[in-house]
Amino acid sequence: MNTEYGADQIQILEGLEAVRKRPGMYIGSTSSRGLHHLVYEIVDNSVDEALAGYCDTIKVTIDRGNSVTVIDNGRGIPVGINHKAGIPAVEVVFTILHAGGKFGGGGYKVSGGLHGVGASVVNALSQWLEVTIYRGGKVYRQRYERGQVIYKLKLVGECEPDQTGTQVSFLPDDQIFEETVFDYGVLRQRFKEMAFLTKGLRICLRDERQDEPVEETFFYEGGIKEFVTYLNKSKTELYPEVIYCEGEKDGIFVEVAMQHNDSYTENTYGFVNNITTPEGGTHIMGFRNALTKTINDYARKNKLLKDNEANFSGEDIREGLTAIVSVKIEDPQFEGQTKQKLGNSEARGAVDSIVSRHLGLFFEQNPSVAKTTIEKSVLAQRARDAARKARDLTRRKSALDGLSLPGKLADCSDKNPENCEIYIVEGDSAGGSAKTARSRATQAILPLRGKILNVEKARLDKIYANKEIKAMITAFGTGIHDDFDISKLRYHKIIIMTDADVDGAHIATLLLTFLYRFMPELIKQGYVYLAQPPLYKVEKNQKVWYAYSDEELKGILEEIGRDNSNKIQRYKGLGEMDADQLWETTMDPEQRILLRVTMDEETSTEIDLTFTTLMGDKVEPRREFIEENARFVKNLDI
Repeated sequence: MNTEYGADQIQILEGLEAVRKRPGMYIGSTSSRGLHHLVYEIVDNSVDEALAGYCDTIKVTIDRGNSVTVIDNGRGIPVGINHKAGIPAVEVVFTILHAGGKFGGGGYKVSGGLHGVGASVVNALSQWLEVTIYRGGKVYRQRYERGQVIYKLKLVGECEPDQTGTQVSFLPDDQIFEETVFDYGVLRQRFKEMAFLTKGLRICLRDERQDEPVEETFFYEGGIKEFVTYLNKSKTELYPEVIYCEGEKDGIFVEVAMQHNDSYTENTYGFVNNITTPEGGTHIMGFRNALTKTINDYARKNKLLKDNEANFSGEDIREGLTAIVSVKIEDPQFEGQTKQKLGNSEARGAVDSIVSRHLGLFFEQNPSVAKTTIEKSVLAQRARDAARKARDLTRRKSALDGLSLPGKLADCSDKNPENCEIYIVEGDSAGGSAKTARSRATQAILPLRGKILNVEKARLDKIYANKEIKAMITAFGTGIHDDFDISKLRYHKIIIMTDADVDGAHIATLLLTFLYRFMPELIKQGYVYLAQPPLYKVEKNQKVWYAYSDEELKGILEEIGRDNSNKIQRYKGLGEMDADQLWETTMDPEQRILLRVTMDEETSTEIDLTFTTLMGDKVEPRREFIEENARFVKNLDI
């Protein structure tokens, strides 16, 4: 074995070899998420043309062979020779990392994407990529394979002098990606969001892989005002008009749209140059500061807050608020491990100033809206005080009683959270079987009685008063909401185990709604799972098979033969299994099937809308959602 480490062991990766060697460094992963990121990078370049004022239509087509074509009507990538590189500018863009019009050369004032990495990375990770440019009455084309130039840029025809734009077609490399099939729904969500954030931009998405091609166009003249209306469609608005603030300060362009509804949760989403910032940042801080200050000032000035009453907290004011905060900034600086938090200090001042001015003026002109907002804040303030008292009482009890775990919790003996898991089990009978079946060292059981509170329709004080929710909060150890501390989590697997029927699915959804609204970090960090109990038990000749789906049952029956000696049992609930069966099928780490619950923060607006639609008060949006998505449901047992 040669262990020498000398000068010749230093490897030089030329051109785009580095990208192919370590693709995850450039696009995050080679999973489905990284695959779709390729499309976003090319489309982001076209959106940059729209932000610069040169493009109003982008067409994205998923071709039959699963390649993608993106066409825009922007200026077209320059085709002249870049004198520093000695090759055409378009070849620079597609073959050299960190090249583009986004680095202070005057090409773009603001831009999204991977800051000049995008086009060349897509090229490096594609089996082939072909770019066609319409510029100056001429049509140019160049082709690459796995990042290598196949032929030099060539003139292939002529076009009308006023026809300009860029067309990029590419096929992701199956040597790089674990998954190479594009998901229409994932792309649809991203482009819908992009169109909301860029008012006046038309994005057309077409899927030609079916016999009947699917095509949709996203175009929102009202921009983020329409975005807020869309997000509030499953809620009841407290006032009819979406409040809109717009302005520029210190070279930062700020757009904010907001509207209160009758729910109890805040949904504020931040974007920088059209890229989502799930962890917020200075632009969100500026918005929240302006909102709190302006509403308290208005309430004091108009005697809606008495002299002896405390100011509203930011949380009081933001209860039931849906808001979009979008800034365009020339040189965005991001913080945090995942670069999802804006760090530019000047963004805070710009947003604060613009929102304070516009919102103060809006309230003066619309006193009824101001009064409605303040009345909502008063109710939120009272509920928060009640919740604080309940929380303080719980803390005092815990301090007096030691850990004070819920009485019905059968805890595990191992105290290392990495080894421990807790099953949240529906019903006492299933809970009893689970307690008998479990491995006592590492598996804890918490049985819940009936359906927990729907937190989508409840304030914090009601949530703290609910026994089943309190039992979960205490068992997990993290606290909730502002008190949440993931370092205190007592189990690294939280497993929801419910019956495989409609009631069981409803209970699981109620539990997921609670975790999403009050402990989202548990889901983000991958600690939440759904147990998968079998649907069928098949017996023949004293042998037993378990099937977890109708397809699996069909396969088993085809393998062992269909005849009257099969005794097929359809499990309606966990309580029908004895402890041995429950262990063997659902709890044994060597045999069981668990589904990890994940959330993609890039589509957080759609996740929130789905929870509100399913768990909120409005019936019509829920009916529409079920009608649109019923075809995706398998094994529905009514």
